[in-house]
Amino acid sequence: MSREARRRRRLRFDGWIAGVGTSSGTRVVLGHWPRSPFGPFSDVMLERADGERLLLAPTRRTAEFVSGTYTFDAVRVVPIGVSVADDTWTVTAGPLHLRFTTGRRGLLGRFLCAVPGALAGRPAWSTLTDWPARVLLPGVRTRGTAGGGHREWYGARDLLPIRAVSGAFEGADLGVLAPVEPPVRFGFGSVPRRPALTRVTTTVAPAPE
Repeated sequence: MSREARRRRRLRFDGWIAGVGTSSGTRVVLGHWPRSPFGPFSDVMLERADGERLLLAPTRRTAEFVSGTYTFDAVRVVPIGVSVADDTWTVTAGPLHLRFTTGRRGLLGRFLCAVPGALAGRPAWSTLTDWPARVLLPGVRTRGTAGGGHREWYGARDLLPIRAVSGAFEGADLGVLAPVEPPVRFGFGSVPRRPALTRVTTTVAPAPE
């Protein structure tokens, strides 16, 4: 397959990734994608204190794609709703009810806001920023090989700290905000240890057929 053909097969997702830890030990990663090859959708990756990894996805199609790209112990197809009012995000995803509040962006967030969208969507940019990301945000990777041999690149365009969280999973209270520790184990990298909301352009190159 030619290089141009491989480029045409790449899938691009524009949206937000939120990573939060809770005092219950459960860590939650929300992907909110207003623009994607599957239309607008949101998904939730959840790792419990005992290490069980769960995917909550809104359709069978998105569940199959995400579970073919990342690693989970269980997958559930459930209705997912995300609403944003000022600095507060509210998420309902089957057995999960979550609310978190963001704070003011710091220096890194202001720098990322200056990155043009076209540049953030280029794999070469994600390759260039991979090493600085590893240094500034331990555990974070901006490129790598995911499940099924898919290759991925993450181009961050904003970063906001998450200041507070509340919620419940299967009726059990999740507790208060905590670091994302230990790192989540869905793919080749984790989200920042300090809970954060990142605006990102994600590019996925499916494995060669």
